[in-house]
Amino acid sequence: MWSISKVLNSSVVLARDESGVETVLLGKGIGFGRKAGQPVDTMEVDQIFVNRSAEVSTLVDLLDDIPGWYLELAHEIVASARGRLPHDLDDHIYLTLTDHLHFMVQRLRDGLIVHNRLLWEMKTFYPLEHALGVEALARLRNLVSDVDIPEDESANIAFHLVNASRGGADFNAIKAVQLIKSMSDIVRYSLPDLSSADDLHWGRFVTHLQFFTERYLSHRLLDSEDDFLFTQMSRRYPQAVEVAEKIERHLSSVDGVDLPDEEVAYLALHIQRLSGNNTGASTG
Repeated sequence: MWSISKVLNSSVVLARDESGVETVLLGKGIGFGRKAGQPVDTMEVDQIFVNRSAEVSTLVDLLDDIPGWYLELAHEIVASARGRLPHDLDDHIYLTLTDHLHFMVQRLRDGLIVHNRLLWEMKTFYPLEHALGVEALARLRNLVSDVDIPEDESANIAFHLVNASRGGADFNAIKAVQLIKSMSDIVRYSLPDLSSADDLHWGRFVTHLQFFTERYLSHRLLDSEDDFLFTQMSRRYPQAVEVAEKIERHLSSVDGVDLPDEEVAYLALHIQRLSGNNTGASTG
């Protein structure tokens, strides 16, 4: 059971539980006609947003300055995404997405249009998150009729979904997309006879790059002392290993990170599979 600390709007309240921890609660009409000190029944609550004190304070400050429906829209977007994405979403997205949606509308009302140069990459590398971003724009357009919202903004929303589903506030989706693009470009230039980017093998390869990028950005690279796979790949598929080592040199020059032989071997394995000669092995 919670008691209301502050009514933020008709659908959002700041509440305190029995142990004194404050959180932000969403529920249809939960704040309508209510006052501080009144109880909130569990049945009234649709979503408990955050229970980390710093984020509660930031979210409350944000809702003091913007209409509450932005948070409600963020909740709808997150609820839709949670039913379709393979990863859960970090609750930090309620804060970042609410703030982003409000700033986007204000920016467009001021005539400031910022084109997302990574729109194509987001569509290609994170198609599900991008599709959710397109749907989110449709919801936003139904609520805001005085601005023309460009399609580029779908990628900006998708970035927030990728961030929240891949590592919360610490994951950098823009960096991830740039990494995947640079690695894809190296493979394409090194293997110009590759088939269409829409085929099954390319899709599998991009999936591997996504998992690799998550490990790379979270500093959890595979690093076994057993070099058997790398040695075998070097002997049997030297061209694939050469391309993987180009990726390794690129990452070293950009970020100063030297890939372990195990990661190079798995990259080579997927590059070899991509080139049309199935090795018969699979990884995540």
